[in-house]
Amino acid sequence: MRTRLAICRNKKRFASEADAIAAAQAATIDLRPYLCDRCRQYHLTSRTKGKRRLPAAD
Repeated sequence: MRTRLAICRNKKRFASEADAIAAAQAATIDLRPYLCDRCRQYHLTSRTKGKRRLPAAD
């Protein structure tokens, strides 16, 4: 499913997957990073269907 442009514009962008994972692990809710097909950067989503699990935080 393609990311809508309005959604992409409103979300925080992360230059690398590692930065997005760090932000997701620091969050109080379950978030997962994904590569946006619009901006080619990473965003976070709370949707879990079809998304990879994050590595365990150390």
